Amino acid sequence: MFDKLFSPEVLEETLWILQNEIPLAVWETVYVTVLATAFAIVLGLPLGVLLVVGEKGGVLPLPKGVMHMLNIFINLLRSVPFLILMIMVFPLTRLIVGTAVGTTASIVPLVIAAFPFVARLVETSLREVNPNIIEMAQSMGASPFQIIVKVLIPESIPSLMSNFTVAITTILGYSAMSGIIGGGGLGKIAINYGYYRYKYLVMLIAVVLLIILVQIFQSVGTRISVKSDKRLK
Repeated sequence: MFDKLFSPEVLEETLWILQNEIPLAVWETVYVTVLATAFAIVLGLPLGVLLVVGEKGGVLPLPKGVMHMLNIFINLLRSVPFLILMIMVFPLTRLIVGTAVGTTASIVPLVIAAFPFVARLVETSLREVNPNIIEMAQSMGASPFQIIVKVLIPESIPSLMSNFTVAITTILGYSAMSGIIGGGGLGKIAINYGYYRYKYLVMLIAVVLLIILVQIFQSVGTRISVKSDKRLK
C-alpha cells in the first residue's frame, strides 16, 4: 500500500497537484465553509432564541404544541447522517442552485445539516445568561424584543462566538465529505486522488491542510470570544 508512496512518479504528480489544484481546493473549502456557516447562523440563531424565550416562563412564551413541534423538527434534522442528507436534499439543491453537484451546490446540504446544530448551540449559550439580569430588564419595563436584542444576545456573545467556532470547524469537516457527491475543495482532492487513484500522499496532504484550516478557524474564533468577554476586561 505504501511501498511507492515516495516514488519519483508519485512525487512528480503530487507536486503538479500542489501547484495546480490544491490552491483552488483550499479556496473552495474556505468559501463553502464560511458561506455555509453564515447561512446556518442566519437560520439557527432565531431558532435558538425561540427555544429559550418561547418556553414556559420565558420572556415570550409560545404554545406548548409549537415548542414541541419545533424541538422535534430540530432533532429530526440533527439525527440524519450527513451523507444521507446530501442525497435526500438533491431536489431542493437543484431547485435553489440549478444543479445538485459542484462546489456551490454543496452549500445547501451543509446549511440544512448545520443550522439545527447551530440552533442548539445558541440555546445553550442563551441559557448561560444570568436570570437576574433578565428579571431586572423586565422590571424596568423592557419588551420581549428589547430583552432579546439588548440583554440576552449581548450578554451571551462570548459563549456564542465560542460555539460558532465549534460550528464552523464541524461544517469544515462536513464539507470534506461533500466531495463524494461532486462537491469541490480538499475533500474532492482526497477522494479523487487518494481514494479512487490510490495516491495516498495526495490524500495525506489534503488531510494536513484540513487540520491546518481547523486550527486557523479555532484560533481566530477563540481570540474573538476572549476579546468579547467583558469579564476579562
